[in-house]
Amino acid sequence: MQNTAYIALSRQAALQRQLDVVANNMANANTMGFKGEQMMFREFLVPTRSSERAVGGKLSFVQDVGVLRDVREGPLTKTDNPLDFAIHGDGYFQIETESGMRYGRNGHFRMDQSGMLVNSQGFAVMDDRDQPIIFAPNETRIEVSEEGTVSTENGRVAKLKVVKFANDQELRKAGDGLFETTQDPEAVQRPAVIQGMMEESNVQPVVEMTRMTQILREYQGVQKMLDNEHERQMKAMQTLSNAKAS
Repeated sequence: MQNTAYIALSRQAALQRQLDVVANNMANANTMGFKGEQMMFREFLVPTRSSERAVGGKLSFVQDVGVLRDVREGPLTKTDNPLDFAIHGDGYFQIETESGMRYGRNGHFRMDQSGMLVNSQGFAVMDDRDQPIIFAPNETRIEVSEEGTVSTENGRVAKLKVVKFANDQELRKAGDGLFETTQDPEAVQRPAVIQGMMEESNVQPVVEMTRMTQILREYQGVQKMLDNEHERQMKAMQTLSNAKAS
């Protein structure tokens, strides 16, 4: 009974964490630039006393080893806001925060009171020289070319810095749709920046809802197995007790 319970509980624990990931995906289905995630599992074998015998075996547990981020591009939505930018293809905007450089694909930007281009949290958007992008007070007609060059009626202002990394899976969430990493960023040589558009989440709510239903059914199935095993054990103990009494 103990081995059965331990194996079943390992499966239930993994399903619970998988459910948390799916729930987070659904909660961010409307978050611009959000990337969906999936759990990764593997079989974890534990030797038993009989495992060294010819007919011996090992106990097979379920172990979740990490979360895999879906880095595929989300749908692009037209906003006609001149300070909304979407990246088509690979790349991340570089944002300077109080905690250091961060990276993200949410290009919903604005100008602060000093004329600096900032993200929705008020952090500076970097140019290709790792400097903030600042507009003059009289500059109102802002245009951004596909390669990220920012211009106004007075001419060229700066170029948006779009970077990529050797391994996107090593990016760690830093809150507000941003990522941090110890990897060195590499400038994208030919970025595809689209002005007046935003990248939506790549989460598909219908798929996530189906996945959630499947996880709940699997969890209930494991629980039913545990309940049946417990009932079997109780009946066996009762039968043995009656046999000894007689």
